[in-house]
Amino acid sequence: MDCIMIGIAGGTGSGKSTFTNRLKDRFGDEITVLYHDNYYKRHDDLSFEERKKLNYDHPDALETDLLVEHLKKLRNGESIECPVYDYSRHNRSDQMIRVEPRRIIVIEGILLLADPRIRDLLDIKIYVEADADERILRRIVRDVKERGRDLDNIVDQYLTTVKPMHYLYVDPTRAKADIVINSGMNDVAFDVVQSKIMLLLQKRSV
Repeated sequence: MDCIMIGIAGGTGSGKSTFTNRLKDRFGDEITVLYHDNYYKRHDDLSFEERKKLNYDHPDALETDLLVEHLKKLRNGESIECPVYDYSRHNRSDQMIRVEPRRIIVIEGILLLADPRIRDLLDIKIYVEADADERILRRIVRDVKERGRDLDNIVDQYLTTVKPMHYLYVDPTRAKADIVINSGMNDVAFDVVQSKIMLLLQKRSV
């Protein structure tokens, strides 16, 4: 299948999902989205308290080999069974989601551009950045409201792993992006990206 693959990376709370959702609203049924977070490794062998202390912001925390395999299948026009991560349990759930190939495939994740195999599959590489204070505030609100996390755990995780790993592994991938935007709500950047997508769609439909 001649699809377009778009990677959206950036630090936690930077606005990646906002930008992704705007693309979903714009392209509707032509687009499908995969989240790198769903490929966090399963840790059934550890207790909940032990899982809470794991470093989820290091590349080794993710089963990226499986994501690469799935992206290749989608590009070949095959459907996949995507894992689902349960943030409240700090573990992969038993649920799977069937993902069908579409003309536009968006992949989102903080460490997405850290793996050269994924970068090689992407037609457009986007890095969303935001001020560190804004990012931590957004993360707190999101994790409390949407992921059932407690404030103490969020703050501890941010200081011990999220912040240092951002500067070690996430921020350097900014240089790997084709486009760097300062907000998920940046209208000019959104117009540029959607115009590029439409141009690629036209070229590949000829």
